[in-house]
Amino acid sequence: MSFLNNLNDYMKKYPNKQPDIQQQYGTAGFRNKADTLYHVTYRTGILAALRSRLTDSIIGVMITASHNPEEDNGLKIIEPDGSMLIQSWENLATKIANVSDDNLEQCIADMIKELNINMKDTMAKVYLARDTRMSGVSLSMALIDGIKTCYGEYKDFGLLTTPQLHYIVRCANSNGQYGEPSEQGYYKKLSNAFLRLTENSTKKLNVIVDCANGVGANKMILMEQYLTEKITFDLVNIGDGILNHGCGADFVKVNQRQPDSIELKSNQHYASFDGDADRIVFYYLNDQDNKFHLLDGDKIAVLVAKFLKQLLNAANLNEIEIMVVQTAYANGNSTKYIQDTLQLISDCVPTGVKHLHHRALQSEIGIYFEANGHGTILFSSNVQKRIAECTNENAKKLLHFIDLVNQTVGDAISDMLVVEAILDILNITIDEWDSFYQDLPNKLLKVAVKDRNVITTTDAERKCVEPKGLQSAIDKVVAEFGPQARSFIRPSGTEDVVRIYAEAQTKELADNLARKVGNLVYDFADGIGSKF
Repeated sequence: MSFLNNLNDYMKKYPNKQPDIQQQYGTAGFRNKADTLYHVTYRTGILAALRSRLTDSIIGVMITASHNPEEDNGLKIIEPDGSMLIQSWENLATKIANVSDDNLEQCIADMIKELNINMKDTMAKVYLARDTRMSGVSLSMALIDGIKTCYGEYKDFGLLTTPQLHYIVRCANSNGQYGEPSEQGYYKKLSNAFLRLTENSTKKLNVIVDCANGVGANKMILMEQYLTEKITFDLVNIGDGILNHGCGADFVKVNQRQPDSIELKSNQHYASFDGDADRIVFYYLNDQDNKFHLLDGDKIAVLVAKFLKQLLNAANLNEIEIMVVQTAYANGNSTKYIQDTLQLISDCVPTGVKHLHHRALQSEIGIYFEANGHGTILFSSNVQKRIAECTNENAKKLLHFIDLVNQTVGDAISDMLVVEAILDILNITIDEWDSFYQDLPNKLLKVAVKDRNVITTTDAERKCVEPKGLQSAIDKVVAEFGPQARSFIRPSGTEDVVRIYAEAQTKELADNLARKVGNLVYDFADGIGSKF
């Protein structure tokens, strides 16, 4: 095909050496062992260039495996507005990644024809970046070769956090209206908004930040230079250890304890990023019980919701609707607090950031955070216009707050500054924030099964439809554990396991409930291994 450049030569450079491995593009993009991804990365370059031509916009590709182990890697394609790849193109990404080498050319030709992509009068422009994984450099070269195959232009930003690339892509496609499309522009916008938002407080702030030995470490050093008059950071796990190993947001959330390298001290608060700095969780040592306390995505969502409701009321804009979007994994007491105490609307969607983001877009102000600490706040264009038209000081604060938020995707640096600004403005400590509500004890388990597809769910994954009889059995068991108990199951998107979540009034009850539900899944879905 005349509109493809040296396809056959490049295919010899990036053959599919393991055609038995099915590469699936999902919410997290492609993710696998790095050595299986070279042909996938090359083909992703082609796909990104086609997406760019179709939309006549800059498309982004981030090379990262986020909170996964260092030997993994992955790819995330970024839409022109900075959001994640649209769902219909996820299927195309999966298709082009898995088609045989012999059929790749025909697959590309079919896509161009079916999507009616104008290959003559459009130009492909792709921005790319990577996290700190060693495999990122060579994968970047494969991606660039894919872009070149479509005669596309590219700009390699080197090392960035995932949210920074999302931000830059949106800025570039908005002709700078969202901000300056550069890493420097990112630091300037967020730091200026933070300083303006907190200018009425003289308190000096400090946070100990676990950077997961990832790309967030270097970026925090650069960001701190703009903020030293108000806030300083003590950075740990800045690259002297293994990426995401014994540290990072996922480690802290899953293990319910601080990173291995941190000894908690009183009157301090801590935050952990993940490897590509799009997740964040907070924690501290409670003086009363001398124990570790975690403030995860649910706690962040509640803090943001409380603050925005107060600020909208103070600005005489209380008619603006706030929606808090969660998944079934959200702690039941966080949902209760949102609905009963804050008296705000909440909604539950299936697991996956794309589902939360899509639902949040449908509200005037949509707050979404997964319990793992990935989330952001979205403001509709109409709401931003209404706030800008107000002249009172509280409306001006809202505008600074909007500038502090990275609305394209969850962003650990932005979300950290959002939380610190709110605590400063409300003049509350981290333990006072923690006391808004107490988490119900909960337990996560997984059951290995022969085929995860025998499990199907509905109602945002809270009810099991297949196999028949399993949900009624779960309901019967849950009823034995009291009025606050709940449990649900969902099949994994990547492996033949079924995940079980349970919560109840005490830790012992939650653990027992999870085990009982796990045994039901084992019996109904042909479990592998032994029962709990």
